[in-house]
Amino acid sequence: MSEDIATDHIAALRRLLAGPRAFIAPGCYDAFTALLIEQAGFACAYLSGASVAFSRLGRPDIGLTSLDDVAQAVLNIRERIALPLIVDADTGFGNALNVQRTVRLLERMGASAIQLEDQASPKRCGHLEGKQLVPVPEMLGKLRAARDACRRDDLVIVARTDAVAVEGLAAGLDRAEAYLEAGADVLFIEALQSRAQLAEAGSRLGSRAPLLANMVEGGRTPLLAVHELSALGFRMVIHPGAMLRVLGFAGGRYLAHLREHGTTLGMLDRMLDFDGINARVGTTELLARGRRYE
Repeated sequence: MSEDIATDHIAALRRLLAGPRAFIAPGCYDAFTALLIEQAGFACAYLSGASVAFSRLGRPDIGLTSLDDVAQAVLNIRERIALPLIVDADTGFGNALNVQRTVRLLERMGASAIQLEDQASPKRCGHLEGKQLVPVPEMLGKLRAARDACRRDDLVIVARTDAVAVEGLAAGLDRAEAYLEAGADVLFIEALQSRAQLAEAGSRLGSRAPLLANMVEGGRTPLLAVHELSALGFRMVIHPGAMLRVLGFAGGRYLAHLREHGTTLGMLDRMLDFDGINARVGTTELLARGRRYE
């Protein structure tokens, strides 16, 4: 990864957000899954807070992860890929001063965008019941604090509101509008519950700021293709947990097969073999680079 590309990921994300059509940012949770996204030809990746909780802790997305968990994941990903990386920072891990520390650290680790949400701690997945919100003035203060903490003026701040599931669509749109006025670059209205709600959000706010649509398999929001969401006024589409769901499903199939048959011979057409995984991670190229220093 060239130094120029690695330091220009924020500008690359800005260009995507200014483009004419919506783009997809698949979810990742470590350097390997981010590498798969880059190798598949996507232009952006999304570090999912839920997937960090699932993969690092084997626990649900209910506020158990720490800033250090997320920062280490960002660092590992940024050392491996050049793509713009949107980082889910949950509530910012505390009050406005904690938000500033979060922003400074994640920006230094290589985040292109930092996402903050208006849930009260302990937060939970946006598609679970029982969420609670912080007051609007508190969230506005967090967003201002985040902007003040940025080393680069063009670092992208994503403001997420969970108000739709708690207080209704009108409240969610009102909060999103207030967050835009407080300096958010991208608006994320979580858990919109129908195509009609998606259309209303796009109609009211899509011309004023890039809107993010969250596609959660089995969640509250209907699964729409990227071109459909683009037509409704959305600019960015994330599939934050799909990678982990796919790998979790395939892993369960593999383990059931191994337990039943005592061998992986019947699974070889559904996995990368030794050479295949080494090709994915660039073993030959890295060893050749090392030989230059022998």
